[in-house]
Amino acid sequence: MNFSSKILTIGASLMVVALPAMSGSVTVLPTNAPRIGAGKPHGGSGSSASGWSSSNWSGYALSSSTNGTYNSISGQWVVPTVQSSRGSSYSSSWIGIDGFNNSSLIQTGTEQDYSSGSAHYYAWWEILPASETEISPSQYPVQPGDHMSANIQNNGGGKWTITISDSTENWSFTTTQNYSGPGTSAEWIEEAPTIGGRVATLANYGQATFNPGTVNGVNPAFVSSDSGVMIQKRTQVSTPSLPDSDTDGFNVAYGSKAPTPPAS
Repeated sequence: MNFSSKILTIGASLMVVALPAMSGSVTVLPTNAPRIGAGKPHGGSGSSASGWSSSNWSGYALSSSTNGTYNSISGQWVVPTVQSSRGSSYSSSWIGIDGFNNSSLIQTGTEQDYSSGSAHYYAWWEILPASETEISPSQYPVQPGDHMSANIQNNGGGKWTITISDSTENWSFTTTQNYSGPGTSAEWIEEAPTIGGRVATLANYGQATFNPGTVNGVNPAFVSSDSGVMIQKRTQVSTPSLPDSDTDGFNVAYGSKAPTPPAS
């Protein structure tokens, strides 16, 4: 995501590059993170290893190199609780289309940061290259533990509708915007935003649950090679679980240990 001086490093100034690997596998390698995974393309039999790595994203991403164009995405998640830190630290939970293998991106989610001695939570939406639009915290409050749902839908004619709702706080926000991205990827992501041109320290968010999700109105049928881990300063700081049993959700946890998948 890109708010104030924050710049999305996957799909913007530092793009993820999808490179063909040996034996029919696919490696997704961000230019600013070490290569750690080489999984099978989406739709394969799956692998115990993550399919990609990044310095600012972790979660699950689908690529149209094997699945066609994405016209809608939905997701539900629980807002994680950030822990205090000596310095400022940041995290975002979101769904989006594009950005994984191109420089376009339409997305919406929640922010969970620790700065100036306290935690801060709010909802937002964004279409690159513009900065994020914060959704008024006074009118649309977000708290840790809230149950969020979001949907991004192509209405045709370049018009897309973004909806994000908080069932715990009993509100829903919708906006319709122009968007011309190619729709070549779909993502469910825990992110460390970039501040002042550098990827920020990821906030210790504990664990987040993304479940369930859809893409183009159907089950995304996640396999483990759709997943990616976050690497900062040569340390794995965010790790997704295997997909749940009905392949439409996952957990993602702070640190290098993969959590167990959510109950379907």
